[in-house]
Amino acid sequence: MGRSIVITGYNPQWPLLYEEEKSRILATIGYHVVAIDHVGSTAVPSLGAKPIIDIMVAVHRLADAESCIVLLSTSGYEYVPLEEAGIPERRYFRKGTPQARTHHLHTVERISEFWERHLLFRDFLRAYPEVVQQYYELKKELTVWCGSDREGYTEAKTSFIESVTARARLEHRFHQGQVH
Repeated sequence: MGRSIVITGYNPQWPLLYEEEKSRILATIGYHVVAIDHVGSTAVPSLGAKPIIDIMVAVHRLADAESCIVLLSTSGYEYVPLEEAGIPERRYFRKGTPQARTHHLHTVERISEFWERHLLFRDFLRAYPEVVQQYYELKKELTVWCGSDREGYTEAKTSFIESVTARARLEHRFHQGQVH
C-alpha cells in the first residue's frame, strides 16, 4: 500500500520554487521550449495542494519532447513513458524520490487541448476565490475517502475539474466575442 495523499495549506514559496525550476529547465532544454507555465494547484494563490510543483512545457512537436529525455535526466527528471497510455499527447517527467516528489513536468505541443485546458482551469481558479475554496474543500475530503489511492483521488476530482473548465471555456469565448 502506498503513502497517504497529503494536502497542505497554500505555501507562498511555491511560485518562487517554480521560477527557480523554470530557470533550470530553460538552461537545460530552452532551445526546444516554446512556452513554459506553472500549472496545477500550486499555481493558484490560497489553494492547498500536494506540495509538488506542476510545470507545463510547450514544444512545437511532441518529437521535440522526446529529444529532451536524456537532457532532463541530467537535471534529476525521470521520464515516465507508462503515463502516455492514458494521455498520449503528453510526455511526463517527475523529479524527486517516490517518498518526496518535488516536481511534475508535462511536455505537450503548444497548440494542444492539454495546454489550453490546464491554463483555462488555472486562470479561472485564480479569478474566482470562492471556486478555489470549493476545490480545496473537495480535495481535503477526498484525501480522507481515498487514503493512498492516487488514481481514485484523481478520478474523483475529474467531474469538478471538467465542470470548472467548461465554465472557464465559456467565459473565455464570451470575452473573445465568440458567444452572444
